[in-house]
Amino acid sequence: MNIIYMLLAISVIVALIFFVTFILSVKRGQYDDTYTPSIRMLFDDELVIDKDSNKKKPKNQTN
Repeated sequence: MNIIYMLLAISVIVALIFFVTFILSVKRGQYDDTYTPSIRMLFDDELVIDKDSNKKKPKNQTN
């Protein structure tokens, strides 16, 4: 039974290490995308036919 407590404690410590590493990488800008916004206007929008109104509109457009 003691091994379960030890494994539980180790798994919580490892999870905290991964969480802290993730938070630090987000704060340092590791996941910031600086390339895609500058070229987004070069991509063609996919047309999606709305079943209710049978109109074509770009896929990323909201109502």
